[in-house]
Amino acid sequence: MAQILGNIHSIESCGTVDGPGIRFVVFFQGCPLRCMYCHNPDTWDFNVNQKMSVEEILKKYDGVKEFLKNGGLTATGGEPTAQIDFLIELFKAAKAKNIHTTLDTSGILFNKTNPAKYDELIKYTDLILLDIKHIDSTQHHKLTGQANVNVLEFAKYLSNKKIPVWIRHVVVPNVTNNKIYLAKLGEFLSTLNNIQALDVLPYHDMAIPKYESLGKEYPLKGIPALTKEQALEARNTILDAMRAAKMKNS
Repeated sequence: MAQILGNIHSIESCGTVDGPGIRFVVFFQGCPLRCMYCHNPDTWDFNVNQKMSVEEILKKYDGVKEFLKNGGLTATGGEPTAQIDFLIELFKAAKAKNIHTTLDTSGILFNKTNPAKYDELIKYTDLILLDIKHIDSTQHHKLTGQANVNVLEFAKYLSNKKIPVWIRHVVVPNVTNNKIYLAKLGEFLSTLNNIQALDVLPYHDMAIPKYESLGKEYPLKGIPALTKEQALEARNTILDAMRAAKMKNS
């Protein structure tokens, strides 16, 4: 059997925002979404950048593992599950070396009628960072180019499988910073039994220079960054709705 190679955009040796501890972060190339606030538009296209083997990646990991305090390996992107066969091999080999594995994903490629590849993947996955872009499917399509049906089904799947999840939600003024949508997100999250953390991420426009360098128009130009106070208020709205829904259904 031919060796599977991954299409890798880049590697960050000591990441601090992609899971617990200090982490070795592998950015996969290629993504089916076109999120309006994406800060990695250079990871969108498939079949560009460097091809790497599992062995090459783990050799790089071994070179910095002494610095990865309470951490491990995180696959992000791009969308790592677009290369799910390679992702499975990477996480399987990492677990054989007792490396903590985290997957940062939107869940957009999940197919509940044929979850076999995901059944295999979660055997070697310690934690999933699930990015829920928008709770409303129509608004999700406007924001990302695709509906959110697969995302929410993936969240339910992970809950049923009892896979630990950190929920991530970017709050954008005039887009997702809406009390009705935030409350609906909280109500949905109340139905899941595997959430370990909720990260409400304030929108920023620091990616504008990258878009300009790529010759791309920045979709949210003119939208102000979200303040820390607004992010805290949004998080509280989600959590209050979660608690209320759980009390109502208990």
